[in-house]
Amino acid sequence: MTEVEWLTGTDPTSMLEFLQGKASDRKLRLFACACCRRIWRYLSDPRSKEAIERAEEFADGILTAVELQVMWDAAWEATHHLHDAAFHASRAAAWATQASAGFASSESADAAIAATVCDPYDPEEDHLYQASSLGCIFSNPFRPITLDPSWLTSTVLTLAQGIYAERAFDRLPILADALQDAGCENPDVLDHCRGPGPHVRGCWVVDMLTNRD
Repeated sequence: MTEVEWLTGTDPTSMLEFLQGKASDRKLRLFACACCRRIWRYLSDPRSKEAIERAEEFADGILTAVELQVMWDAAWEATHHLHDAAFHASRAAAWATQASAGFASSESADAAIAATVCDPYDPEEDHLYQASSLGCIFSNPFRPITLDPSWLTSTVLTLAQGIYAERAFDRLPILADALQDAGCENPDVLDHCRGPGPHVRGCWVVDMLTNRD
């Protein structure tokens, strides 16, 4: 994959294939969770919703592998007796708890798209959402941004930590203003924060500022 293909990509499958061996397990799993949160409306069993939340905790080192396995079992039980969009959505949530982050990312993405295909009222643009979410999480892997320590003012850090913890992505433009006040003029950083998104947990700017890989 070339840089242009990445920046203009609309096929999450090929983008994920490019990332294999280059991306952290944490970011791949958070992408799986982002795919699931997109189809939250189809999740009828609370075990499916809990699976996504627990997978996010595992990604951040809060949940153990043993606890993730327990959630995997419960999430798969939740897929029983479901049909159509609800069935595929519950499978996406279950896949998010799979031990392999690479497998979790690809299978959750596929199942999430399958859920929307089953809904005649859905615009079926999840592949575009997923491609954009990969851009939010991984930025441009061909041109990594180097953090300037001078950007890490108390205001910037407080905002970044709050955005991550509370999933408060509507505060990203405020973060951009704070970064600019701290001397950041990097257009990639500022434009991402002020852009329309989608923005998801694992956002490369927030991760960079909070020292998450």
